[in-house]
Amino acid sequence: MEVEQIGRVRDFNRYYTQRLGVLTDRYLGQARPFVQARLLFEIGDGGTLAELRDRFDMDAGYLTRQLIELDEQGLVTVRDQAAELTDEGRRECAELQQRADAGIAALLGELTAGQRERLVAAQDEIRRVLRAGAVTVTAVPPAAATARECLARYAAELDELFPEGFAPSTLTRPEDVTGTQLVALEEGRPVGCGLWIRLGPGVAEVRHLWVAPEARGLGLGRKLLGRLEVDAANHGISIVRLGTHPLLTEALALYRGSGYDDIGGYSDVPYNQLAFEKVLISVGAGPVSGRAGGSDRPPVASAFRRGAVESGSRRSRP
Repeated sequence: MEVEQIGRVRDFNRYYTQRLGVLTDRYLGQARPFVQARLLFEIGDGGTLAELRDRFDMDAGYLTRQLIELDEQGLVTVRDQAAELTDEGRRECAELQQRADAGIAALLGELTAGQRERLVAAQDEIRRVLRAGAVTVTAVPPAAATARECLARYAAELDELFPEGFAPSTLTRPEDVTGTQLVALEEGRPVGCGLWIRLGPGVAEVRHLWVAPEARGLGLGRKLLGRLEVDAANHGISIVRLGTHPLLTEALALYRGSGYDDIGGYSDVPYNQLAFEKVLISVGAGPVSGRAGGSDRPPVASAFRRGAVESGSRRSRP
């Protein structure tokens, strides 16, 4: 990570927050700072204090002080660990919405149509990248509720997609996971999963690699696959196999683009109509945990396509 990149991101943050006026104590020209205006918006039709703390990642004491001020202004009522807007609070929130829309419309009005398109597209891309960096990929017990939730959604989606349907009974049982089960979390919600099991000495199979529809387009499938490969290599696995269905075109592109070679069938699972294999080279060790795409680096390991010209590449087959 380059120092220049860090500086450029910080410079953008300073400019953007100043341009939006979030640093003033009179956000959008009203007599309250940005954090209180945002609280009015987030409370909406009501919310528990715990939900507000999680949403803002805010200290409980600081949140309480802000809500007390809003309560004293007659904008919010707080009772039974929940906050709700008063009628005056709803009017204030509607006024904030109108002012915010007007401010953005004024900004866009100074741009050409092409510049507006570029700005909106750039903001969409920034959001995608920031979301990708905020997703955590963590090893969990195979019976963990987050893992089973992901697998249930995975099975339901395939059941609708495959003409032959999908039998949940083919999902790997927790007691049969002889490798590692990974779950991807975004703001505490499971949005992806994958696991590997041992097939034999030095050989493993990746199973149930899945990303929730709401998290697709973030590169999470590739991150999960890479983390599974790293974890398997660091547990003595040198060859990874996987099977998939011809209808899963995005999965096929991911596997082939990640260095997997087509092989003959090795599994009796009816949905694994196409099979792939990849040779791994481990140059480090350590468990898989931490932030996907964030500052926590995974254990050092490399995975090379079979036949690649690399020093020490392994060409053996099981």
